[in-house]
Amino acid sequence: IMIQSRITSKGQTTLPVAVRRALALQPGDHIRYFISDGEVRIMPTESIKSLYGAAKYDGPPVTLEEMDEAIAEGAAEGNV
Repeated sequence: IMIQSRITSKGQTTLPVAVRRALALQPGDHIRYFISDGEVRIMPTESIKSLYGAAKYDGPPVTLEEMDEAIAEGAAEGNV
């Protein structure tokens, strides 16, 4: 499918309904543009809120110092 839209004098355009539907975009959503070899791809971005709870941790709470130490150890081992 080829769809076109017009660019305004301010460099703005409206994403056509078919594009918004294809990407499941809603008002307030964000999109990302990938430019490569003279072509542009438009992709929806994930809200940071959608990542809430994605990394589960059931262990005891750790301090920032303990996190820094673990990161430093991983970097020294070449794991970062």
